[in-house]
Amino acid sequence: MAGRFAPRPTSRTTVRGGEVPAPVVSSAVPRQATGPRVRAWVPEGPLDLGLVLGPLRRGGGDPTFRATRDGSVWRATRTPAGPGTLRVYACGGEVRGEAWGPGADWLLEGLPELLGAADDPEAFEPRHRLVALARHRRPGLRLTRTGLVLESLIPSVLEQKVTADEAYRAWRRLVSWFGEPAPGPAGTGERPMWVMPAPRTWALIPSWEWHRAGVDDKRAATILRAVRLAARLEQTAAMPPAEARARLEVVPGVGPWTSAEVVQRSHGAPDAVTTGDLHLPRIIGWALAGNRDADDAEMLRLLEPYAPGGQRHRAARYVLLSGNTPARRHPKMRKTDIGRW
Repeated sequence: MAGRFAPRPTSRTTVRGGEVPAPVVSSAVPRQATGPRVRAWVPEGPLDLGLVLGPLRRGGGDPTFRATRDGSVWRATRTPAGPGTLRVYACGGEVRGEAWGPGADWLLEGLPELLGAADDPEAFEPRHRLVALARHRRPGLRLTRTGLVLESLIPSVLEQKVTADEAYRAWRRLVSWFGEPAPGPAGTGERPMWVMPAPRTWALIPSWEWHRAGVDDKRAATILRAVRLAARLEQTAAMPPAEARARLEVVPGVGPWTSAEVVQRSHGAPDAVTTGDLHLPRIIGWALAGNRDADDAEMLRLLEPYAPGGQRHRAARYVLLSGNTPARRHPKMRKTDIGRW
């Protein structure tokens, strides 16, 4: 497969989140001659852009995500209509979206759901003092719904069984090597943003390039199986989260941890609590019961009061936002980069 790809460009980005205080009306502004397509949307209640869109960021150097000092959040993605770039920012009491590329209309159509319009924060009832306090302090939390499955599945697979730094590095390398420049102004300049590769492009990445990106054969094989089923997997965006997870887990290498991480973003699933995580059970156990050695079973027991309302993932988010985490007792997991072997 040598020679199928052009020489690989590089990119670096810096990310920070932003906060949008805001008080449901939407309007579309016709596209100008050379400008982006624009949409304005007024959310109901407070909205924190950093909290809502933050889960879509894969590390500080994610080439598909950027937050700027003016409070804007930029996102480059591959939609069913093609590549697109979306800029979201607060303007008075409304949130505005600007979009470029073939996927611009699709992105603007889904802007409200991306910002949590399909979410119902009022359905959540805190059952712990710590959770109630975190909710009071961070009223702008809503669960995003991207409607896109593969863009969350691939980086989630990369995050399996490795440190976050290793996974983020692999994502950054693969997207900037084999993706395409983001449409609009974000795709130019010294630090251009990138749209992740199309499914066929993922399938054609040579084995040695996966190795150079620091991805072992098991994770690479899982991604290759997933992209060959891309159309079927993207259909799960229209399914209930439980059914979507069941279909995702049919793919060898995709288990409960990965499927939960996907539907939290693609569906905005408030009850899709992540099991099989190295740190989350200990954090939940420590914050809610003072048990720093909690396992998945204990975590689920502690979150059981939120199960009848289907709000366990949201409760876990509030626990993480509380900042009440146990002190580290062991050294960090050793970082490796098999691409240097």
